[in-house]
Amino acid sequence: MSELLLLPRPRQVILTGGSFSLSGERLIVLDGPDPAALFFSASRLRDGLAQSAGVHWQIVAGNTVPHDQIGATLSVVPDGTRHPQGYELTITPTGIHAVASTPNGIFYAVCTLTQLLALQPPTPSPQPPTSSPHLPALRVSDWPDFPNRGVMLDVSRNRVPTMATLYELIDLLASWKINQVQLYTEHTFAYRNHPEVWADASPLTGEEILALDAYCRERFIELVPNQNSFGHMTRWLIHDRYRHLAEAPDGCDTRWGHYDYPLSLCPIDPGSIELVRSIFDELLPHFSSRQFNVGCDETIDLGQGRSREAVAQRGTGRVYLDFLLQIYREVKARGRTMQFWGDIIMEHPELVAEVPRDAVALEWGYEATHPFDQHGERFAASGVPFYVCPGTASWNTIAGRTTNAIGNLRNAAENGLKHGAVGYLITDWGDAGHWQPLPVSYLGFAYGAALAWACAANRELDIASAISHHAFRDPTGTLGHIAYDLGNAYLKTGVDVHNSTVLGRLLQATYAQFVANRQRYGAFTAAGLVAAIAEIDAVMARWPQVASRRSDADLIRREFTWAADMLRHGARRGLWMLGKAEGQEDVGLRSALADDAARLIAEYRELWRARSRPGGFAESAGRLEKMRGDYLA
Repeated sequence: MSELLLLPRPRQVILTGGSFSLSGERLIVLDGPDPAALFFSASRLRDGLAQSAGVHWQIVAGNTVPHDQIGATLSVVPDGTRHPQGYELTITPTGIHAVASTPNGIFYAVCTLTQLLALQPPTPSPQPPTSSPHLPALRVSDWPDFPNRGVMLDVSRNRVPTMATLYELIDLLASWKINQVQLYTEHTFAYRNHPEVWADASPLTGEEILALDAYCRERFIELVPNQNSFGHMTRWLIHDRYRHLAEAPDGCDTRWGHYDYPLSLCPIDPGSIELVRSIFDELLPHFSSRQFNVGCDETIDLGQGRSREAVAQRGTGRVYLDFLLQIYREVKARGRTMQFWGDIIMEHPELVAEVPRDAVALEWGYEATHPFDQHGERFAASGVPFYVCPGTASWNTIAGRTTNAIGNLRNAAENGLKHGAVGYLITDWGDAGHWQPLPVSYLGFAYGAALAWACAANRELDIASAISHHAFRDPTGTLGHIAYDLGNAYLKTGVDVHNSTVLGRLLQATYAQFVANRQRYGAFTAAGLVAAIAEIDAVMARWPQVASRRSDADLIRREFTWAADMLRHGARRGLWMLGKAEGQEDVGLRSALADDAARLIAEYRELWRARSRPGGFAESAGRLEKMRGDYLA
């Protein structure tokens, strides 16, 4: 099994000896009660054979095809496998046979097959008659641990992907057997009844969501609508039309510090639920999914403004739950199952039992040590169905936090299985300007997808090599290891900070903020920063060995080069801050950093255009301009 680098690894693979020669003009046969439901999967297999083996097999349906013409048979046999999403795949010296209970299972069998094909050496063109590619003879028995395996992409923190970017990402996630996708939305859907909210955001339109929903369905992915509906409503509440619905219209003090702008809806204002109704009525018809993530996380200003008296009388948890139940009834009335982030209700465990049993709690946490075990036990005891929701740990970092991400994703999978979680949702956030390039998140997406499919089989997966082959299409294995190691380079500073890296924080902070709050950045040293720069240099020195076959290979090179340059800049910025704080500012370094920042901003603009829409760029780049302005002050 170790020689078959698949993503995810199937739970059971037996190599039976020998191989199957991929030659000639054979047929892919669709066998089942609804052959049309198998056509897309068969098309993927046909295209994989053409691309990887240089053979061209036609697709036919029925069981009357002459046996000697058949190369692959895709069979749906109701109740023919132990799990509705499972499959049995057999490759013999005479052909390929995939059996599943549902078309979903056949799709997953084809995903495994196309990965096996992709592991073959490149086919010469034209192909000599004596060099036909082969597939190993084997038997695979496979099914998922979690029935719901999702990815949530933040499209509200400045960066809204282009449709081409979304389609490409969907294809990649589908190939790893992900079956749910969510686009985290605050203000980036083009609500026709609320145009001022998204005016400058380049939002996703209703037509685009309908097209994306259809694209996902074809790939057996459920596009789950996602709209925050309580907290994180600033993008709405800053407008005069909605400000009166805010808990604290002019901001307030919170446990995170003071905010001078509104954060959450006021739960005791009848207008709040009226706004929620309006949002739901316009958004939901664009999705075929019967689930709906309404958010409702991090309502940190609750009780600090207009609901202060209600909270004093009834308690923060009760006021929160009462409004959550109002939202639940609106979701239920529209024929959906409500998903909601579970952080606030977990702060009030005495109320967990009152959550409706047909709502789904989303238990999230992004550190390797997050208490998925304790929280999962609490949800399981209450009877409330729940997902575990780890993260890619890419945000606030530029290049990721590899070791933390792996620990966080593994912790969620193991304890989710332990306590009966019904889903596993990998989150990818865009805090503080969404600076990280999308390919930085591939490692977290891929390892999480593997664990969600079969945790025990993939716990020790060589994820760096796996993403080299199945994300970056680099058969040398180099690019996956560069991504892995660049995401750990910050550890050379000797400092580990919560939900970010010290290099990421130094890039975001002004010198005045650094001086005023030194403890936020950890006890980093000049020696640690220099060591981090040396590590980044060593990692990126391997780039000439990369041989990616992706069509966007040059763009990925530029993205990782920019990320490495940003990390170096963060380390050098830290050296400048340390020197200035000690009264020994290096004026030459400050001047060099100013020039470097200008170059990084120019490159950022070009990279942004390659995968993202223009809305949000100015705000995101404004954070970089603030960094540059620090040197010019």
